[in-house]
Amino acid sequence: MHPFPHHYRVRIGIRPEGEVSLDSEGLPQLRSLPPPEWGGPGGYWAPETLLLAALGDCTMMTFRAIARASRFEWHELAADVEGKLERIEGNSRFTEITLRVRLVVPAGADAARAKHLLDKAEKGCPVSNSLTAAKHIEAEIVEAA
Repeated sequence: MHPFPHHYRVRIGIRPEGEVSLDSEGLPQLRSLPPPEWGGPGGYWAPETLLLAALGDCTMMTFRAIARASRFEWHELAADVEGKLERIEGNSRFTEITLRVRLVVPAGADAARAKHLLDKAEKGCPVSNSLTAAKHIEAEIVEAA
């Protein structure tokens, strides 16, 4: 890992109409538009879905790193991330984000330890730490056959 601080850059282009382009050096370009809830056409990534994806992705990658450092064996991790956007004092903001995860572990694995590592990953994710919304992780620990 590189020493802190880390710096990230994204270039965004927008015109009066049409897609927004999201670019970062060495990465494929993304296109976004507002979600249907804001009058968009749907079928595009939107700032709201990108935020939830970033939080879920960060939490899962943090889990992978923590599990590796803890020598915790696991097979697969999947998540559904749901955010609640509300109008608070005239501003729209996420007030609640829930990560519903399903972790597949080897038979006989310590489910309490798995849950502890998932909670630690949520608390260790820099994206999660940067958000003011209440965050919850609901975990299903499943033993592999």
